[in-house]
Amino acid sequence: MRLDTPSTVAVNPIVPVVELRDVGKVFASEPPVVALEGVNLIVDPGDYVSVVGPSGSGKSTLLNIVGCLDRHTSGQFLLDGIDVATLKDGQRAALRGQKIGFVFQTFHLLAHRTVEENVMLAELYRRGDRKGRRERAEAALHKVGLDSRLGFKPTKLSGGERQRVAMARALVASPSLLLCDEPTGNLDSKNTEALLDLFDGLRADGLTIIVITHDEAVSRRAQRRVRIVDGILTEDDLTAVTALSRSSGPDVTSPR
Repeated sequence: MRLDTPSTVAVNPIVPVVELRDVGKVFASEPPVVALEGVNLIVDPGDYVSVVGPSGSGKSTLLNIVGCLDRHTSGQFLLDGIDVATLKDGQRAALRGQKIGFVFQTFHLLAHRTVEENVMLAELYRRGDRKGRRERAEAALHKVGLDSRLGFKPTKLSGGERQRVAMARALVASPSLLLCDEPTGNLDSKNTEALLDLFDGLRADGLTIIVITHDEAVSRRAQRRVRIVDGILTEDDLTAVTALSRSSGPDVTSPR
């Protein structure tokens, strides 16, 4: 909860990384398909949010809108205080490249390129100085604990290591927001735990993270959990859920 501050005290208000105000998304068809309806969500800098819900509930649509890959049809979406609807396609793509890193279930690595070259490729799609790309790629690989794999091709890496390369690629541009779509879907339990530890460390460093997942264990590692059902979003009270889980009772959720 944010408290009002007396007008005599000068403060810099927190600008949310993501702010959705009554956002809706309707796909044109016959009849029209309502994918999101009246979605309100504020994600502040450093928040770690998991998004859960059944297949077809609107999770991917939400990610595509927040990731500036698709446009909403009603309401307002602000990314770092910028009204995305006011941007032309080129401006929206530039904002996406500057502000957002993506991690997916499939790693999307080029088998014939080294790990650092795969990370460097991320900068082909963003504006800015190309000098020092290799150094930035190596720094990103260091952040995810892959210093010892420089020069390796993805085919020589484990699944967990390949996902870490994908993480480094998402982080190389120092984004404001990391969007992850089922990032543990192709990992075993050991590598899943290692990736979640990495998320914890990134959040401790101040990165804002949104993770879409079907995995209950993954969702509970987040600071906040929102749930989408039939395009409608509610937020779980994780404190209550955790307490109830410890008492071996059934899982219940409480919308914010």
